[in-house]
Amino acid sequence: MKFSLIDEVKELVPNKSILAAKNLTRAEEYLADHFPGFPVMPGVMMLETLVQASAWLMRISSQFEYSTILLSEAKALRFKSFVSPGDQLIVSSTVHKADGDLWTFKANGKVDSREVVSARLILRQFNLGDKDEQLKENDLRMIDSFKQAWGELERTMPQVNQ
Repeated sequence: MKFSLIDEVKELVPNKSILAAKNLTRAEEYLADHFPGFPVMPGVMMLETLVQASAWLMRISSQFEYSTILLSEAKALRFKSFVSPGDQLIVSSTVHKADGDLWTFKANGKVDSREVVSARLILRQFNLGDKDEQLKENDLRMIDSFKQAWGELERTMPQVNQ
């Protein structure tokens, strides 16, 4: 099952930072079991929201050069409160270091002004075809899919008057 956890991009500065939002609704399937009578966003989904926001920043910064972005490490991960249906999780992620295919981010999520999750993330980007020539077509399909998804997300960004 694939979860798209970013509903809106509020701000993006390539190679620097992203501010994004996840609107948690009762319609999220995993809430039925986590927990009956007290639905809250699982911690792993909170972490995944931080990862997905950071990955969008990497994709835009590299102009969709890579098909695959994976979490290598989550350091100093802290869960401080719950995210419940009706809450909007605002994710902020800032590039701490970009070193080739490894990027380090300082990321956090807030509900209203209350921090509910924070972490230092290390993400790795690569193309599948770099190790197996037969997978180059997969890379192209995946990149195209991310470009289409970005087209939808990009429409959620506020227009900046220059």
